[in-house]
Amino acid sequence: MTTADPRSLLYRQLSPEDAQALTRETLARCDDGELYLQFIASETFAFDDGRLKTADYSRDAGFGLRGLSGEMTGFAHANEISAAAIRRAGETLQLLDPAKGQAAPPPRQNNRHLYTDASPLDLVPFADKVKLLEAIDAAARARDSRVVQVTASLAASWSVVEIVRADGFVAHDVRPLVRLNVGIVAEHNGRRETGSFGIGGRRLYDDLFQPETWNRAIDTALAQALVNLESVAAPAGECQVLLGSGWPGVLLHEAVGHGLEGDFNRKGTSAFSGRIGERVGAAGVTVVDDGTLLGVSGQGRRGSLSVDDEGTPTQETVLIEDGILKGYMQDRLNARLMGVAATGNGRRENYAHAPMPRMTNTFMKAGNDDPGELLGRMKDGIYAKSFGGGQVDIVSGKFVFSCTEAYKVENGKLGAPIKGATLIGDGPTVLTKVIGIGNDLELDEGVGVCGKGGQSVPAGVGQPTLLVSGLTVGGTG
Repeated sequence: MTTADPRSLLYRQLSPEDAQALTRETLARCDDGELYLQFIASETFAFDDGRLKTADYSRDAGFGLRGLSGEMTGFAHANEISAAAIRRAGETLQLLDPAKGQAAPPPRQNNRHLYTDASPLDLVPFADKVKLLEAIDAAARARDSRVVQVTASLAASWSVVEIVRADGFVAHDVRPLVRLNVGIVAEHNGRRETGSFGIGGRRLYDDLFQPETWNRAIDTALAQALVNLESVAAPAGECQVLLGSGWPGVLLHEAVGHGLEGDFNRKGTSAFSGRIGERVGAAGVTVVDDGTLLGVSGQGRRGSLSVDDEGTPTQETVLIEDGILKGYMQDRLNARLMGVAATGNGRRENYAHAPMPRMTNTFMKAGNDDPGELLGRMKDGIYAKSFGGGQVDIVSGKFVFSCTEAYKVENGKLGAPIKGATLIGDGPTVLTKVIGIGNDLELDEGVGVCGKGGQSVPAGVGQPTLLVSGLTVGGTG
């Protein structure tokens, strides 16, 4: 599948010159828009209950044609990249009112490459992928007699995209993505509990096949399951909460991040609308979105992109600085209508979807506090080390998050693990209640998936250890 010129996978029935001519023709009445071409191949392997349950492989290609006129958007797509199909899609754009303003300028050109062009699907034989999952299953079961169920999965995709604009601008990107997940169920005295761990990013499979990587996945998942076997019912009520570093940043992503996306703020439906320059968080709270981050392998993190899905280079965007709201994440449409610059956050799930402002890697920067000292400050509360699912209301910022690993804190020390804890609050208020920011910033391991408007995209989260003066904890204790 990997070819000397990945673009050839897009131009089998169409030449690049034809694509540019058709884009000029179909977007002639618009003040912005693009032809988005995509080829994508993906695979998923799942090992469950001691056997291979899933071995899926798919490939797809198509285009999305979008035209913008003022605030109006016309969009059509097809899974056939041909001149005839693009012209048919262009008929949809005739329903738009002709643009009255000056055409929007193109994004700036970018030669940065954050990840390899090679396809992870091609470089490891099928049999080796199955053997890896078999090895994980066997090793996990051998770790502890209490392990009764193991689920291991391996997934990868390889996407070739090209963004063609009517003004002659063309952007090209080749995007790998890999992920390994391990889930373990442990049982003792008739009680069953689960633990999980995942790792991935925009790179090849290489490090996922290293024993130290997949053994760490097993150890982490097993440790979580065994801790939960000892858990007691979570207390209920308001208390101090210590949020762990790394993946707990998913709370920040949901409770604060979505509210800082440009579309909600342009429409005035976010809790942060119209508040640029105001204090929205405690001193020391700095939140950024950065689509340029590299992982430990030197390849792109899961949420990173060389260019976004409109061709704008990604960047670090400071959203909140020392508690003051500085800006929003912007795609081209909302940036133009708000009179600001696009920030490289125009993202789409695939060619069948129009882009919208979305997060890339969103995290809070480190502070100066020692995490152990933050724990020592607490007389009574909980330590939330890991989270599962959550829900948030963008307008109010109210959220509910479930903890997958959490502990009581008593007199500055970790107590018993607790089960069934949910954190309830609202994003803007939580930011003002931060009373300690650790010096231990961590980003997640590369498994985040962000949903918005029916579209899912890979995303990264992160934060240092955070001490929050008060959050409502829902529990059964």
